[in-house]
Amino acid sequence: MDYVSALLPPVVMAVFFIGVIRVIVKTQGGANKAKEDAAVDAAFTRVEGVRQPSAPAPKTGA
Repeated sequence: MDYVSALLPPVVMAVFFIGVIRVIVKTQGGANKAKEDAAVDAAFTRVEGVRQPSAPAPKTGA
């Protein structure tokens, strides 16, 4: 029975990992891709709107 307890955790982790990979692959493309692209574009637009060039500081020299 020691071999069962030794093999169980890696097998469970492998099954979980395969499931995660399958979900990632299935959610790529299609309608989800357009929705994700729109969300990323909106985030970039917000960041670019906040990041505006600042005016140079006035010179106070002699």
